[in-house]
Amino acid sequence: MILDAAALSLRNLLAPETRGVFWKTLGLSILALIGLWLALREGFILYVWPWFAAFFPATPEWAGWLTLIFGILASIGLALALALLIAPITAIIAGLFLDDVAQLIEKRDYPADPAGEAMPMLAAIVSSVKFFGVVILGNLVALMLLALPGINLMAFFLVNGYLLGREFFEFAAMRLRPRAEALDFRRKHSGTVFLGGLVIAGFLAIPIVNLLTPLFAAGLMVHLHKALTRRDPSFSDLLRG
Repeated sequence: MILDAAALSLRNLLAPETRGVFWKTLGLSILALIGLWLALREGFILYVWPWFAAFFPATPEWAGWLTLIFGILASIGLALALALLIAPITAIIAGLFLDDVAQLIEKRDYPADPAGEAMPMLAAIVSSVKFFGVVILGNLVALMLLALPGINLMAFFLVNGYLLGREFFEFAAMRLRPRAEALDFRRKHSGTVFLGGLVIAGFLAIPIVNLLTPLFAAGLMVHLHKALTRRDPSFSDLLRG
């Protein structure tokens, strides 16, 4: 069921109907990440580098290689910081278009089902900002475990699998259910939702492609929610419409 939902979501990314959202999300995400990189770089130059230079005011010429090493380490650190921010940044941007993607999928693949309702713009922005903070916090925990071989990779998938699965499944469910019922439905099927989140985390781990993680995740969870609804008919009568 999860693999079927993932395959349908991948097909949706390349569908003509979603091509406009595809390019808007990709373009805005790249621009945002470039702007963030420049901001991080300038912040480092303005606030961190002077502190380092003052800490070693009389470095002899033979030790100049220390500056080179520190510069390399700083570049790696900035790259890691940017990598950790890819998920929340793209989630905020794509959050503006997720309802468009979900609506297209519902209309094309589930025409006989009740139509979902888009979240109000303000609620969507608040939800995206909240998710931004949660994902950053989760990835900071994973970052602190980088020193432990094997644990760091596991932490990345576990943290992102849980957070991404929960957030995007609730998004798909709340298009068709009241919030309380959507949360109950997600809790009842938390194991399946988590496994779906692990698939999304795997997509997130692919460089460049991961810029489209929110669109892939939204499509996957729309299909997964539909499949679980059919498998669990006791909740079907709670759908609006």
